[in-house]
Order: sequence, then C-alpha cells, then structure tokens
Amino acid sequence: MGKFQYSYNFAITIIIITIVVISNKLTVPLFYSSSNELISFNGSRALDYVIEQVNMGSRTPGSIPHSIFSTWVNSKINHSMWKIEHQNGYYQGQYITNIIAKNTNQPPKIIIAAHYDSRMRSDNDPNIILHSTPVPGANDGASGVAILIELARTLPVNSQPIWLVFFDAEDNGNIPGWEWILGSRYFVSQLETTPDAVIILDMIGDNNLNIYRERNSNIELTNQIWDVAQSLGYESNFINDLKYSILDDHIPFINAGIPAIDIIDFDYPFWHTAGDTSDKVSAESLKIVGTTILRWIIQQK
Repeated sequence: MGKFQYSYNFAITIIIITIVVISNKLTVPLFYSSSNELISFNGSRALDYVIEQVNMGSRTPGSIPHSIFSTWVNSKINHSMWKIEHQNGYYQGQYITNIIAKNTNQPPKIIIAAHYDSRMRSDNDPNIILHSTPVPGANDGASGVAILIELARTLPVNSQPIWLVFFDAEDNGNIPGWEWILGSRYFVSQLETTPDAVIILDMIGDNNLNIYRERNSNIELTNQIWDVAQSLGYESNFINDLKYSILDDHIPFINAGIPAIDIIDFDYPFWHTAGDTSDKVSAESLKIVGTTILRWIIQQK
C-alpha cells in the first residue's frame, strides 16, 4: 500500500484505520511512524537490500566485502532514530565485529538479530569443485539483515527499547580454526542486561517459505509469533509443527536463561552452496516474516 499523509483528510484516515482494525488479515498492516505517515513493511525494498549485500561479494570474515558491509549498514539506518555501535573483540581466537542499532539509551526489552557474515566454503554444494568457493549468502545471512534494516525504517518511534543486532562470525563452523555462532557467543558474554525476548532471523527469504517451530526455542515466545502469523493469514508459511533442532545464534541466549527463538526455514536446498544467490530470495517471503515481526513488536506495548 502507498503512504497516506495524516493531514490530508481526517475522514479518509479514520476510514483507513477502521479497515485495518476490522481486518487483521490484511497482507500489510499499517501504523503511524514518527513522521505521522502510515507505513508498511516493504518486501521489495528488503529484497533490494539482499541484492546490494550479495553484490558486495561474500562477506566472509576478514574480507573486503566484510569490511564494506559495516559502512553500508551504517548508511542504511536512520541515525536520527537509531544509534549505531560496533562491538569489537576477540572470541576463541577470532576477531569479532558485531553491529548494534539501538533506538534508546535504555537497556533493551527486545533484541532482533541476524548474522551478516558468509560461509568461507560452499561445502554442501553438489559440485565438489565449488567446495572451496565462498557462499554468496543471499538467503543465509543477507535475508535476515534485510529485514532488520527495513524494521529500522518502519518501527514506530514509541516502540519498546529495541536493539537490532547484526552478528559476525556465525557461519564458519567445521572449518579449521573456527566454530559456529562466535559473534553471538561473544555478544552474550558481554551482555550486562537481560532482555525479555530475543528473536533470531536466519534463512527466511526462501521462495518456498516453510518455517517450522524450532525445537530449542522458547515455547512461549514461539507461540506468540506463530499466533501473530496466523492472525495475518500466514499459517501456511509459519507451520505449527516442530521439526529441527538448530545450533544458531539463539543458543547462547537460551544458555544464559534469556527467552530466545530461531525463526529459520531450514528446508532450503541451496544452504552452504554456491547457489545461495539473490534469485533464490523472494520479496513476498521477506514481507511475510518482516510483517509478522513488526506486528508482534507493536503488540508488546
């Protein structure tokens, strides 16, 4: 839907708001932003963010595209509403750069996070010749990042204290000298507060979106997200069955006693292959996940 100026016509605005309230299954729910405009989560804009990341090259730790990403993400987030911080340090012998966007100086009630690094090896590719090439990371990495950036644009100014966290060094386990989820492990080791909820977004842009409940995730928080998705008409995408137990960035939070969930479509045939490219990612899938998270956050007031 387009943007409607709040001041154009009060009567028309009331009608629009009434429609939104009556129909909680609109594809794109609306709300007031800080500029008094009605804004929706834009899946096409999020897809553009995916393409821009992939066009940098694989964001493998220590690479030039990895460094470019840091500057790029800073340019995409409105600094009048969000304060950007870099968390740098060593963890298990690897240098980590997590990037944190904060909408307030208060401790976060909610953390929404995704990893931005790419895997160094396409070791799940059916073509063994490609195993030594880095993964492009369109769905596995860039899709979650894209949703975070679009959330930064669309979240209401009066939202709860929120941190959007871009984790480094998630995706290079089973490679000599590396372990999985190093960025989130380092982040939790430095965390001095206890948020109410942590949501990890990983591989959620697949053209054929099938998100199952993840077995390690907090049940109450999972129920809340799945209930919101169902209310929006997305029950065929957020499938109400348990399927996988995933070692992902939610695990360090769970181990620290913090409610956390992993929203992931692990039935992605191009996982850790050279085929994880932008054409495998759907604007519609990004919109479905982004809209669900946006609606859930608004309900937390």
